Formats: sequence, structure tokens, C-alpha cells
Amino acid sequence: MSEDDGAPRGDAGTGGVHAHTSGSGARETRDERPEFRSYYGRPVLKPPVWKWEVPAYLFTGGLSAGSALLAAGADLTGRPALRRAGRLGGFGALLASTGLLIADLGRPERFHHMLRVAKPSSPMSVGTWILVAYGPGSGLAAAAEMLPASLRASLPGRLLSRAARPAGLSAAAFAPPLAAYTAVLLSQSAVPAWHDARRHLPFLFTGSAAAAAAGLGMLTVPPAEAGPARRLGAIGAAAEVVTARLVEHRPGLVPRAYTTGRAGRLRRASECLTLAGALATVSVARRSRPAAAAAGLALLAGSALQRFGTFEAGVASTKDPAYVVVPQRARLDAADAGREAP
Repeated sequence: MSEDDGAPRGDAGTGGVHAHTSGSGARETRDERPEFRSYYGRPVLKPPVWKWEVPAYLFTGGLSAGSALLAAGADLTGRPALRRAGRLGGFGALLASTGLLIADLGRPERFHHMLRVAKPSSPMSVGTWILVAYGPGSGLAAAAEMLPASLRASLPGRLLSRAARPAGLSAAAFAPPLAAYTAVLLSQSAVPAWHDARRHLPFLFTGSAAAAAAGLGMLTVPPAEAGPARRLGAIGAAAEVVTARLVEHRPGLVPRAYTTGRAGRLRRASECLTLAGALATVSVARRSRPAAAAAGLALLAGSALQRFGTFEAGVASTKDPAYVVVPQRARLDAADAGREAP
């Protein structure tokens, strides 16, 4: 993932893009949406070149972070089955996330090269170091869960078992920034849909991560021990749905990218699945294992579709010059009005 993706190709001002109405010489009316096109039909912004690995990376990273938090809580409250599911699920999602990131970078050594520097002003650099700080605790806690019973009484087994709780708590400490940093990474790009939603995306991603982790817990743990997962699922689903609606109902043109086209379809499906999963979570999931599993699958699928829909909204907003020019003109008009005011 490169922070330069989505950078402007050239001037996005009125000189670089033309607005056309339906009639020659016709004046633009309030109800008409002008058609914008750039010179030679080229987009004002360079569309992101990322493929499916990136939204999948966004999902698995959030799933890992939420699972680490859930596992730490289960460990402290004496729920071994939920603790095991959270630790193993979190580490498995971390491995998948790392693999997807390396696949997107193209060559494994590029991930290593990012560790040569620490740049606080770069979300990508900060996120890389968060991932590095989070990984050892997650891996050590998962290793303790996979330790064969025959080795638990040995000296290495005892040492690993004793280190499991501190390791799990270490992973949980870095889990919130791990869940949110990808939202910061997207919103600090020049992609209009992502940058315009920069105040909401971190809350959307953390709510989605919580819902996904809770879904995994309900899918793999008996209902009698999955109470914390159900509560986290209800809270995460509410945060995800409410924040998604806030993203869609901001003033201006840019929110249209989230409600139309492929992005709109993915996000509507996400909302339906998340709401259905949340409803089952607070009702039948506490009494029925099949219902709990179905609710967990719905929350997982809703979280994944939310990431893919957000990604598609960003791509769509770079392909239509209106998403760049209309907000820019609105800011210029507002500045002119401020200068003209007595």
C-alpha cells in the first residue's frame, strides 16, 4: 500500500475541468447536476491501483485486533473456550493480514524495508510499527493455546503458559490502534470519498472490527460462554451501522460515492447482514447454538462487505471529476463570500 496512490494528476481547478449542461449556452439551474469532464477524458485524480487484497487486508487486520481484545477479556474473566478462540482467531487473521499486505506490496522485502525508518508523520510507517508491536504478543498467546498437553508440564511449557497472559494483554493494548490505523491511512490520501469521511472512518473501522471479532466468537464458542462476544457484537454492530449512516448523510456531493453503484450495493448488503446479526445476537443467539453461529456469520460477512464497500466508494470517487471539482468550488465560493462580507 502506498500513500501516493490517489495523488492528484494535475490541477483540479476550474481551468482543468469543464462543466456542461444539457443545452448549448444554457444556464445551470439548482436542480441540474452538471456533467464534468477533464481534458482528454483523463481523471483529475489517479485511481487507486490496489486490488482485492487491500480491502481484505483491512478486514483481517480489524478482525485480528478485535479478537485480541475479546481474548484478553475472556482470559481475565475465566472463559477458556472464548479465550482460545480469540487468541487463535486473532493470530490466524494476523497471518492472513500480513500475507495480504505483502501480496499487495509485490515483494516480501518491501515489508522489511518499511522497518528501516520510523516516520511519525506517515500513517503507513506508524501502522507498520503498530503491526510489529502487536504481532509478538498475539503469536505468543496463540502458541500457548496450541501447546500439546504432553508438553505443558515441561519447563518450556510452563514458561510459555506463564507468558501467555502478559502476551495476550500486550496484544490487546495495541489492538485499538491496529483496528483504526488503516482508516487513518485511507483518509490521509487524496481520494475524495476517503478524505471527506476522515472524521468518521476510524469509528466505522473500529466498530466493524468489534462486530467481526464478536461474530467469530459466537461462531466458535458455545452460547453459555459467549456472553462477552454477544455484548461486543451488539455494541460493534450499532457503532458500525450508525457511523455508516453518518458517512452517507454528510452534506455535499461526495457522500454519493457511498450510496451509488457497486459501493452502494455492497454497503446496503453489509447493513442488512449486520442488523440481522445484531438482532439475533440480542435475542435467539443466547439460547441456540445454530442461531448463534448464524448471527456470527452475519456479523463477519457484514464487516467484510463494509470494508469492500468503503474501498469501492473511494475508487469510484476518483473516476468522476465532479467529486473533486464540486467540493473545491464550494470551498472557493465560501472563501469569497467571507471576504465580501462586511
